[in-house]
Amino acid sequence: MNLDTIIFVVSAALAVFGGTMMIAQRNPVLSVLYLILSLVAQAVLYVQLSALFLGAVLIIVYSGAILVLFLFVIMLLNLRGTEDLGTGSRPVSRTAKFILAFLFVVELVMVVRTGFFRGQGEIGMMTVQAPDFGSVKTVATLLFTKYLYPFELAGILLLAAIVGAVVMTRNPGEDDSPPVVTNSPRDNSPKGNE
Repeated sequence: MNLDTIIFVVSAALAVFGGTMMIAQRNPVLSVLYLILSLVAQAVLYVQLSALFLGAVLIIVYSGAILVLFLFVIMLLNLRGTEDLGTGSRPVSRTAKFILAFLFVVELVMVVRTGFFRGQGEIGMMTVQAPDFGSVKTVATLLFTKYLYPFELAGILLLAAIVGAVVMTRNPGEDDSPPVVTNSPRDNSPKGNE
């Protein structure tokens, strides 16, 4: 088993694990953090497939911008739920932390080993593609010609999801109508006999 296969297996396992834990968490902040883990693992898979631009976009745009915006909205709307800072972790959460720590240590050892022992040949790309595969020009040409409508529909879907999230988090007792203010010069209230 070569290093490319090990990196693929670890990244695929981390992507599936992060997606599963994102759904299983009750705390939205932890869900966003597990989604970031899943996206970083998927970016490693894209880099292994020689799609360097897509891997960079996944890290920069999704993990770096959109999910930080999600965290900002969660913090702004105070959707974090109850914070049990004094209690210990649940067994599933504790196990997940140990597994992640172990996988990160294994990855660190592999990276250090690769840096010191370079005599094993080329490492990092699973397949050899065409020279322009995954480049900015190729992706932009496909995105704005063949896949323009799905790209625009995805943007509209994201906008609808953001509006729906804001509507769902609104307090049910809030009144949407502005308060009525009367600026009459005279007072029409009934007065007692003077």
